[in-house]
Amino acid sequence: MTGDTRRHDDARRSATPDADRAAGLVPQQAPTPLGRLVATVERLRREVLEAQAAADGRALVELAKGILIGQLKCTPAAAARQLDVLCRESGMSPLELAADIVNQASRDHVSEIAAEFVERTGAGTGAGAGTGPGAGGADPADRHSTVAVRLRTAESGVLAVAADTQTVAESLLTNALGPLGAVAVAVWAAEPDGSLALAGHAGFPPREAARWRHVPPGVSTVARRALEERRLVTLTDLDREGLPSIGRAEWPDGGRMAVPTGTGGRIQGVLEICWPLPLEPQAPQIERQVEALAELCARTMEASPPCDPAAADAVLPDVAELIDLAEGLQDPAVVLTPVLDSDGRLADFRIRHTGSRFVDPVGRPRGDVNGALLLEAYPLAAGESGLFDIIERVHATGEPFRAERMSLTALVDQIPLTSVANISVSRHGSAVLLIWRIQDETARLANLLQHAQRLGRIGGFEENLVTGETTWNAQLYALHGLPPTAPPVRLRELPGYAHPDDSAALGRFLRAVLRHRRPASVNLRLRRSDGITRHIRVVAEPVLDADQRLHAVRGAYQDISAQHWTEVALAATRDQLAHTEAESAERNRLALQLQHAIMPPTPQAIEAPGLRVAVRYRPAEIEALVGGDWYDTVVLPSGLIMLSVGDVAGHGIEAATGMVVLRNALRGLAVTGAGPAQLLSWLNTVTHHLAKHVTATAVCGLFDPRTRVMRWARAGHLPPVLVRGGEAEAFPLIEGLLLGALPDVAYVEREVQLEPDDTLLMYTDGLVERRDSSVQESLGHLVRVAASAAGDLDGQLDRLLAESRSDTDDDTCVIGIRVG
Repeated sequence: MTGDTRRHDDARRSATPDADRAAGLVPQQAPTPLGRLVATVERLRREVLEAQAAADGRALVELAKGILIGQLKCTPAAAARQLDVLCRESGMSPLELAADIVNQASRDHVSEIAAEFVERTGAGTGAGAGTGPGAGGADPADRHSTVAVRLRTAESGVLAVAADTQTVAESLLTNALGPLGAVAVAVWAAEPDGSLALAGHAGFPPREAARWRHVPPGVSTVARRALEERRLVTLTDLDREGLPSIGRAEWPDGGRMAVPTGTGGRIQGVLEICWPLPLEPQAPQIERQVEALAELCARTMEASPPCDPAAADAVLPDVAELIDLAEGLQDPAVVLTPVLDSDGRLADFRIRHTGSRFVDPVGRPRGDVNGALLLEAYPLAAGESGLFDIIERVHATGEPFRAERMSLTALVDQIPLTSVANISVSRHGSAVLLIWRIQDETARLANLLQHAQRLGRIGGFEENLVTGETTWNAQLYALHGLPPTAPPVRLRELPGYAHPDDSAALGRFLRAVLRHRRPASVNLRLRRSDGITRHIRVVAEPVLDADQRLHAVRGAYQDISAQHWTEVALAATRDQLAHTEAESAERNRLALQLQHAIMPPTPQAIEAPGLRVAVRYRPAEIEALVGGDWYDTVVLPSGLIMLSVGDVAGHGIEAATGMVVLRNALRGLAVTGAGPAQLLSWLNTVTHHLAKHVTATAVCGLFDPRTRVMRWARAGHLPPVLVRGGEAEAFPLIEGLLLGALPDVAYVEREVQLEPDDTLLMYTDGLVERRDSSVQESLGHLVRVAASAAGDLDGQLDRLLAESRSDTDDDTCVIGIRVG
């Protein structure tokens, strides 16, 4: 539906209630003064909309009449009659027929868009068939007519008000974008300083438009993204993208489409379109229509003067004035103007003028460069330096570009010659001003030396022994703490500023330089007038004349205070580290002695009623990793045999002493006759309250030689492994929290019926633990090795230690119990 037809339908719908009342179908009500005022305003609004629609359509019809006059060589009246006849014969409306006539006569970009739309949607439900007016199963000719009428009506409205961007925005929304579902449109003008100005808008509340009248440079908006990327940008959901833009408060999750407007490679601004709801991906033909509308905006923006008084004062000079500006600059400057190809696209830049201070890197005179194309004169500008791309972007967007120490390359006899320069590129009207300042090598090296001396805290001097003149640089004044107006300190006066303890070394230094005429250096403590003492290194060398007589002395001072105090701190750290290492070695030695005193590495086999017990203990290879592993076998007064193994967390003297406390505590508690679960519960209380900052794991078992029943409990420890008849199996894992974690813990105990020749293995995690394997994998490996380790008890334990895959360098303790 076109904007013209839609307005007529609105008018008919609005007029229907009045007609019904007049026919007596609706009960008559006495009109109120407010009701009459509302009706009057509504009637006037409809009349204005109908007048606008008629004006837009009339402009398109008049354009078609003009084409008929030129082709038929007839009068305007005859052209009007011919248009009426064609409408009746074709069954088309005057707007549709006028659009068709203009398309066939002009064959311009708008007609290409309409033809492309028909071609791509000719299948009825092709790409984009559900988007915009005329989609779905409509006839291709109808779709062509709809698109052509919409675009041609928008074009005629734009041309009719080409000097008013605000009216153009309203015409675009009414005639072309409204049928696509858009609710608002904004036309942005790109300013030379990189800012955006709202040149025209439609559909946005007045207060919102006033808030967005000006967007400063650097603010990332939807229009800014289109301007920077120089292409059409589509945002499905504005809220999801997180970009600010005009109308976001009214339609926070609506879709946006923004396309740059411009011709000839120069972008005048951006056309931004707003939809109220999330925007589905648009078909290419819809995007082409929007691009065609952006070209219509570009025509208006070229002819439209700035509406802002401040912008009016900022109108940029033309090329002649820009040439005068380039001549007044102290730096080399080049004035460039765009060169377009046959399709109106930017192809190159013409060098319109080179400043009087211009120096060509190739050595050509200014006359050979003036008037040439940029890429012909400097083909490497399109290379790695990217200078041509920078100039093109500045010309397109109007945003100036500045850079320091940019490499510029030119061909000298086919040899690339690179120089470093500070670059400035700015757009002035339709032209571009390029300014550069080649960095002087001598000045650059002097500046580099100055920075090096400042960073290294070095000051230089030269003392002429013939004239008595002494020269210092600024850094040397700073090292001495003297103002630049103070007289320099001569070498012979230096002892008066040094610490007395440095007098001998300073005397040897002066004799070597002044008497023996050889280079020398000295470290001294410089006492400044502000009371600060700095550690300084002075290096000097003699300068001899043609007769080998001492003419001058030159050298440098370097502040080495930071280095001196670093060396002092490093020496103190070395002493402290050596003391700490000695203390640590002594602690490790004591821990190892304590551990070996309680549990010797090679204990004797233990004989108990009904049992034979063998122990293997392997201490850590590194003394610093001495841990808290323990084992114990004791015959209780009740005749039961207590078997236990445990591991205190950590290493060193704390772990060793914790092991002694827990092992002896468990021995003392066992004489009470309590079961394994109760013993571990009491041991947990001891660990938590009496052994501060200690946690441990343990397994405790009570074996009855008469019944061969063993009751056992665990506190976070790995379960024992039973070997019977050539097969091995770990005890089922029962609950039991490690010792010392909580104050009150109840433990669970289980009973196991052992048989003659059974072997029971109790161990610490140093036997199985690996960094690259889980506990279950390591335990499975232990079970397999235990099942294959046949023979006597000592042989079984030795094989277990030999085939252990542990890689943690921790203590290892294994108890083997053979049932008799």
